[in-house]
Amino acid sequence: MQRLIHILFWSVIAAAFVGPGTVTTCARAGASHGLTLLWAVTFSTIACFVLQEASARITAVSGLNLGQAMRRRHTGFGGTLVLLLVLGGIVGGCAAYQAGNLVGAAAGSTLLAYSAGPWTIGAATIFAAGLLWTARTATVAKVLGGVVALMGLCFAVTAVAVGPDLGAMLRGVLVPRIPDGTGLLVVALIGTTVVPYNLFLGSGIARGQRVGDMRFGLAVSVGLGGLISLAIVVVGSSLAAEFSFGALGDHLARELGAPARTLFAGGLFCAGLTSAITAPLAAALTARGLFAAGEEAPEWSEASPRYRAVWLVVLLTGAGFALAATRPAQLIVAAQALNGVLLPFVAIFLLLAVNDRRLMGDAGLNPLWANLLSLGIVGVTLLLGLSKVLSAVLGRGQFSEGTLWAGSGALALATMPLLVFALVRGRGRTAE
Repeated sequence: MQRLIHILFWSVIAAAFVGPGTVTTCARAGASHGLTLLWAVTFSTIACFVLQEASARITAVSGLNLGQAMRRRHTGFGGTLVLLLVLGGIVGGCAAYQAGNLVGAAAGSTLLAYSAGPWTIGAATIFAAGLLWTARTATVAKVLGGVVALMGLCFAVTAVAVGPDLGAMLRGVLVPRIPDGTGLLVVALIGTTVVPYNLFLGSGIARGQRVGDMRFGLAVSVGLGGLISLAIVVVGSSLAAEFSFGALGDHLARELGAPARTLFAGGLFCAGLTSAITAPLAAALTARGLFAAGEEAPEWSEASPRYRAVWLVVLLTGAGFALAATRPAQLIVAAQALNGVLLPFVAIFLLLAVNDRRLMGDAGLNPLWANLLSLGIVGVTLLLGLSKVLSAVLGRGQFSEGTLWAGSGALALATMPLLVFALVRGRGRTAE
């Protein structure tokens, strides 16, 4: 029973990253390229677990959440700039994605009812606000765990009904391939799973958890989220046309019957609803971690005006864009670009932090295998972040995609020796 509670508690992470953006990206990958890009979902799931585990372990071992650990390591004027960059990226990104979460929930209800249902946006907003206002974070996490289970069941049953080629699935999972023109789609598949604000969310709920219990619950949660994403790719692979929620729903109804459409719609609605709750929650936890004087600071308690103001602003901003029927595409693209820059910074910080003997002591330090795996993940996230920066600064019209990737790779490789030096230096310090 205790294990089940841990799974439900940590399912908030799966609820956070499996939203309408994930459904859209994974289904589009399946519709455009079949099962070829399943490996990217697998890699992103592993990367998500490694980074989430590091973030939560910092809190479980040191008692400091991720924001507080960043404040300890970055001080002075430069530290203030770092914290403001992180806060702006997390809160701004959450607000941008919130519109997409609510629109996704409305799209699911539209597929279920075969008619437009803008009232769903208002209902989802009220439900999220009521839950965040009245319930503690731990209670919210457990409620979301049940919805994630329902979402997973919907997508899993639909994927089985599609009847994919198991051999092709295995090749797609194990053999990395990047067909021409799919570079940005691969970036999107990784970026929709490894989201910086989820790292602050996981750290924010890890306080008081034992490392073993945390690791178990997190592994099951992230693994479940990865399986849901794989199932969505499989469902999308059944559509041999341009992807849209309506097109895929109609296709499933024609090929597999109305229940398949209903299951897909239910999964999409659950994805939108759960992410519509976790995005404001993550923003509030991030702000508290960055600016609260301590974990028990009354001015940043869950019932405090400051804490509630952060998640309320994120919630209402997203609802405003969604209800105004404004397509939030440009805002979401900007948030993705900022998160793409922010992710390698947070990943590097996590790697150095879990190798800092003063912060983690002897027992909490990363083992060698975890460092090697983390260095690989940091290298990939750094490559992706640099590619977005170079693309924005230099422009795609002046340089080919291959040139931008090559430049990003060279810069990422040049950073690795400096990172290894800092890692070794941190492990050599004396624990406080």
